[in-house]
Amino acid sequence: MGFTPEVYKLFEDIVGPENVSDDPAVLDSYAFEVLADLVRPEQSHYMPRPVAVALPGTTEEVQALVRVCNVHRIKVKPLSTGWYHFAAPQSDEHDTLQLDMRRMDRILEIDETNMVAVIEPYVIAAQLQAEVMKLGLNINVTGAGASCSILASACAYAGQGPMAYWMGGNAENLLALEWVTPTGDVVRTGSLGSGAGWFAAEGPGPSVRGVCRGTFGSRGGMGVYTKCAIKLCHRPGTTEWNVHGTTPAYRLPVDDLFRVYTLAVPSWDAWADLYYKIYDNEIGYIFHRQFNLAGANLAPAFWLMYNDHTKTLGDVEWMAQDPAVKELTEEMRISFQFIMAGRSTGDIELQDRVLDALLQQVGGWKVERFCEDDMAEFTNMYLQRLGHKHINYVWAGGYVGTWMQIGTPDWVKNYIPIASAGLERDAADGLLVQCGGDAMMGSGSGFPGGGVTGLEQFVSYDANDLESTRAAVRHMEDAVKDAASHGLPPGKEGLYLELSKTDEQVHAELAAANQPAIFRFQRKIKDAIDPNDIGDRLYATLPPEG
Repeated sequence: MGFTPEVYKLFEDIVGPENVSDDPAVLDSYAFEVLADLVRPEQSHYMPRPVAVALPGTTEEVQALVRVCNVHRIKVKPLSTGWYHFAAPQSDEHDTLQLDMRRMDRILEIDETNMVAVIEPYVIAAQLQAEVMKLGLNINVTGAGASCSILASACAYAGQGPMAYWMGGNAENLLALEWVTPTGDVVRTGSLGSGAGWFAAEGPGPSVRGVCRGTFGSRGGMGVYTKCAIKLCHRPGTTEWNVHGTTPAYRLPVDDLFRVYTLAVPSWDAWADLYYKIYDNEIGYIFHRQFNLAGANLAPAFWLMYNDHTKTLGDVEWMAQDPAVKELTEEMRISFQFIMAGRSTGDIELQDRVLDALLQQVGGWKVERFCEDDMAEFTNMYLQRLGHKHINYVWAGGYVGTWMQIGTPDWVKNYIPIASAGLERDAADGLLVQCGGDAMMGSGSGFPGGGVTGLEQFVSYDANDLESTRAAVRHMEDAVKDAASHGLPPGKEGLYLELSKTDEQVHAELAAANQPAIFRFQRKIKDAIDPNDIGDRLYATLPPEG
């Protein structure tokens, strides 16, 4: 059993010879993945190479491909737009067919009345947002940015972002979905399964949402999601976007029903207090600690450079030495971006007065330079669209996020000094990129209405320098140890490091988890839904008992 010329011919018969390839050069282009160098032997830039790549165009073609793989014991790994190395095959020991879903890129329906859109896997956030905004609606664009698949974030991964505070994360926004299970069966959930349309995620009968996605999703390890409905949200103000400016710092004028601010506070205690007060007073539309991703020591200089078309990245160092910029750097050290939207003039004016009162209560302020028209319009464009995610890699081409444990603001503020000290220690030898240092970036809330948040440490390294890459791996390992020494679970680095481990190591860690029964139960689910084990290990289970 396995991949043979005869199996390849079956793939060709399903999708057409032009939509399948086993050319090594093509396969390597899929195996070449961001962050692979942090988890692969000898810091290779390549994840395991698939044995072939197929581009299905319909649910029926996906179903037929999966059934062939079942017969021949070939694993299946679907890829939408891809963000990180989770999208690649995870094992060198198994034949894997990579399904590239780019041909399934249609917006199938926009129901303006019921505020629902039905999409295929390769519809990106920018594509759907552009259409629904014409109707006075909006979507939650995840932290991965506007170029990423909406369906993947809703069905198969985390789904949070700076808009989740108002609109909900895509875990909540997922309605009915169409799912090709690992056996090649087609499951249609919620109202769709009853022939009643796409509007409801659950019932009648048991829900499969937890099986499909849980908290972080199966990450492509449990079948293929071929269509889904996503909840839309009202967007106040004009439907005309009069964007202006020069690349890359395009600007969007602030509508009369919006306010766009960068807010700052004197301490992390005040930061947590202000978050709670924003939650309790139900103000705000987009809520994110974004601009510090460039590092707290360089962020103001970086964004001022970015907004000046006469400047380049090489100007940041000397700009940061300007006395006025130094003062701004300290003013913005603990800051975040906050966009408010009102349903009427009176509503937005009331929110403005409430915000001023909350800032006074915690000793916070509006950062005047970043609230001036040029920076406010840039902030408005940036956060409404999230079209600048390449900036993650701006310093040297390598980026890894650590920490980002999710909890209440009071809980999160306690790990900030641990994360900051860890980065300072690990960057002291000069192998990590000496950029802006402490970042701690994250959404104001991962859930609608507030309640929980998390902060991610942005760490830059040179992915083309072996020692710098190894220093980034050591930093991830150190972050796990730092967290454990304070009774905290691993952050994002734990998810990444998992990919560098053998199946036996992963199983040992799952068995030693605080609640191993979860992974025993997921083994029962996998045995029922994926009896031939064609999904990869990112659907976490313990091995079969006995």
